Amino acid sequence: MNTGLIAAYLQFLRKRHNLTQEELAQKLEISRQAVSKWETGATLPDLEILLKLSKLYEITINDILEPKVKPQRIADFEGIVTIPEDELKEILGQYDSKTLVTALMGASPDANRYLEKIFPEIDFEKTRNEVGRVRIETVEQAQGEIVALINLWFAEGK
Repeated sequence: MNTGLIAAYLQFLRKRHNLTQEELAQKLEISRQAVSKWETGATLPDLEILLKLSKLYEITINDILEPKVKPQRIADFEGIVTIPEDELKEILGQYDSKTLVTALMGASPDANRYLEKIFPEIDFEKTRNEVGRVRIETVEQAQGEIVALINLWFAEGK
């Protein structure tokens, strides 16, 4: 479960329903600070609040915890090479090096070179050795979360 993606999705849902953090907090009978903490990824809503959110937004709890974001900018992980470097660095800056390297394990040499150029502070070879072998499902999950976050970013008009 990617808390960064969930946080971004919760913020997206709130904005899509034209609610401020204060208005959402009032509807849920909680503090505005609690909403802020979800949207920054500091915490996640508890089960009772997730149920209220799912009813308010007319989606399932699973939709909140595993967001399915429609392609806005890229359809798959290889599309990252079409995102300007500065934007991609800002979007992916929340990921740790192991997650980025895991996603790159199933990517083309072009995608690998592109991210290595954008994140020169990461020792990709060393991190690859630390990560070792991973299941293809793990690679696909990391790639899917990154693609969803990028598309969510652009859906919000950033």
